[in-house]
Amino acid sequence: MISGYQIANAFLLVYAGLFPIINPIGGAPIFLGLTRHCTDTERNALALGVTFNSFFLLLGSLLVGSYVLEFFGITLPIVRVAGGLIVAATGWSLLQASDDFIDDRTEHKPKIPTDAFYPLTMPITVGPGSIAVAITIGSQRPRQIPFTDLAVLGSAAIAGVIAIAATIYLCYRFAEGTVGALGESGTNVVVRLSAFILFCIGIEIIWNGYSALAHIAS
Repeated sequence: MISGYQIANAFLLVYAGLFPIINPIGGAPIFLGLTRHCTDTERNALALGVTFNSFFLLLGSLLVGSYVLEFFGITLPIVRVAGGLIVAATGWSLLQASDDFIDDRTEHKPKIPTDAFYPLTMPITVGPGSIAVAITIGSQRPRQIPFTDLAVLGSAAIAGVIAIAATIYLCYRFAEGTVGALGESGTNVVVRLSAFILFCIGIEIIWNGYSALAHIAS
């Protein structure tokens, strides 16, 4: 019989494991920087789209990610290297973007694609690190327990993913109001700093993937 402690532990394992690496609070300035040429309606729609995409991407990684990688013969270090390259490239592009944050929505000429999936969901919000964590958590699920108990634990884990998705939506939905309080100069500083951190994260992900591959090769 599954206890309440085990259910709470399954929920917190997913939420606490994914929150630091997804870091929706730190991702809000990046989201705002990439959508600064959009109208409020378009930005809100993108925030909702990113939320749904993130939920299904994390849920898929949690439930079947390990089986998919095994089927295609792909290892987690390879995922980290490839994803790290994309993260670093996105951070570099944002670092090189114009400093002009003046509202020019009437022209509506975004300098960076604002598709809800790429790059806003993958890899900005749910990157290779998040996917690797979700796959790792999913692979640790107990095998030798009754199906009903497994379903209960699975529901708690899914609730953790839902909580993460809700957090992402709240941070992105109100990103303009939060970051806007800093003013134009403050927003530029926050976006540049966040972009640099994103670039560094990409390099670190590449290095971790390379180190794991080098360890396997040796």
